[in-house]
Amino acid sequence: MRPLLRGLSHTLLATAVALAAAGAQAQDYPIDPPGTGPGQGPVPPVGIAAPELLAPPPELVTPLALLDRLVVPGTRLQLEWRPGGGISNAEIPSPVIVARGAKAGPVLCLVAGIHGDEINGVEIVRRLSHGVDPTRLSGTVIGVPIVNVFGYSRGSRYLPDRRDLNRHFPGSRSGSIASRIANAFFQDIVRHCDVLVDFHTGSFDRSNLPQVRADLTNPDVLEFTRGFGATVVLHSPGNRGMLRVAATKVGIPSVTFEAGAPTRLEPAEIAQAVAAIDRLMIKLGMREDPSAGQLVTVDAPLVVAEAPEPAPIFLDSRWVRANSGGLLISDVSLGQRVLAGQRLGKVIDPVSNVERYILAPVPGRVIGMAQNQAVLPGYAAFHLGTETSEQQAVQEAAAPGPAPAEAVAEDPEDRPEAVDVEDGEDYE
Repeated sequence: MRPLLRGLSHTLLATAVALAAAGAQAQDYPIDPPGTGPGQGPVPPVGIAAPELLAPPPELVTPLALLDRLVVPGTRLQLEWRPGGGISNAEIPSPVIVARGAKAGPVLCLVAGIHGDEINGVEIVRRLSHGVDPTRLSGTVIGVPIVNVFGYSRGSRYLPDRRDLNRHFPGSRSGSIASRIANAFFQDIVRHCDVLVDFHTGSFDRSNLPQVRADLTNPDVLEFTRGFGATVVLHSPGNRGMLRVAATKVGIPSVTFEAGAPTRLEPAEIAQAVAAIDRLMIKLGMREDPSAGQLVTVDAPLVVAEAPEPAPIFLDSRWVRANSGGLLISDVSLGQRVLAGQRLGKVIDPVSNVERYILAPVPGRVIGMAQNQAVLPGYAAFHLGTETSEQQAVQEAAAPGPAPAEAVAEDPEDRPEAVDVEDGEDYE
């Protein structure tokens, strides 16, 4: 019996060794777990997300260094700015309100009061700068409501030497007082911006419908204009020395936002500008859209879609001038739509008691107009805008050759510093 059992055990052992040898030739060890393979990695335990499905960590937001101060994320701080060299020691400092967001995002600069008598912009920037919640902000808002404290304290457009500050950017350290102030502001504030909006009003007793002026031949600036919602946009390359021109030249997309008339506060224009900047911050990803996810009903029953984003209104424009001198009395209001041949106003000669009408040469919308006043022949009285497409506006902006007659005019570069408004209109 023992020999039989011993022989059986030897047989079983030999069989096991043979099977093991065959398995070793067919499979390299260790065996991969089911569902995995080279380059796939191990399967995470049930209930734990794979690393590639996890959201990336939020970008670290550091304090912003500005004017020798640090603004901590999630806070607002009001700073003071003065140009160096003792230029404005006798004046009030320019307030600089910085809202540093708790989350990463662009630096949006809001600037006003470059012309001291244009106070609508002062209130717009003040309201926006103090109204934004930095704990819910992605990015930073830098608001400077009064740049030209000289002009603001005197109710004047100009600096004390009658120079226009918005003709001297980016300025220089060794030039005129205007150049030195412009250089200091550009280096101390503007260089920290990613995008910039410069607020103005009409000037010399003119009023402007809220509108964005921008160089539409610059792709970055064109993209920037798309963020202001249903706001009028005009192509205007600007003049040398303007803040928006100098800032855009160094890679900071910038526009001018015109709203209302100088020397007065106009609640409707202010509210419209504030709403446009609120929309801009949503477009830039700096604020959450309160209307996000809201649905609107379309033509088919029970069919809904997301509410469309308001689009900018691109316009071509031209000025209509008075052909005689006298007392200008308008028959239309700002923003009104008019027909070709419609009477815009009249000029009355008080000496001869003759009335002469000013007629609209084209249909359009009144986007700028002079206040009722005494005028001379050739005075630009009404600014008409004709709606066009963004594509057409860009094509016309990029077309070679001189600008169309009576387009959005700016101050000529060699305009005397004393008031001489007949050389150009719509002074930014």
